[in-house]
Amino acid sequence: MAQYQDSYPAGRQSAGRESTASTNEDVSFWAVGLTLFASGMMLMVGFFHIIEGFTAVLDDSFYVVQANYPLGLDVTTWGWLQIIGGFVVMIAGGLLLTANILSRILVIGIAVLSAIGSFVSIPYYPVWSILLIAIDISIIWAVTSYARFVKEA
Repeated sequence: MAQYQDSYPAGRQSAGRESTASTNEDVSFWAVGLTLFASGMMLMVGFFHIIEGFTAVLDDSFYVVQANYPLGLDVTTWGWLQIIGGFVVMIAGGLLLTANILSRILVIGIAVLSAIGSFVSIPYYPVWSILLIAIDISIIWAVTSYARFVKEA
């Protein structure tokens, strides 16, 4: 350990051993802000999916789909899928606050699945679905631009 004694700046060593944990100076303000934005948006999108799912489960006649829609599902089944997916999206949004690479990869994958699910539901409720797709795209952008701001710091 003596050979590494002077290789770290002052204040980065504790109790005689080197600390590899990042300090506040290592992470950009923008990286933290984008992570918080993406996490908050994931929590909001998950909540929106849950509301959409409960609406479909409680009132089958609320969502009306065209007769020849090839990806049509039973509205109640689709509602339960939205509820379960909403909880998964909210959990992923909470995990994003850890800011590790696995949580970012998970969030990107779940945001893509959320956007695909919203795309499938466009005939049920088009404006709401397009809004959720736009929010999912902003989440993906925020999570993928995180690395650029960490490198700049």
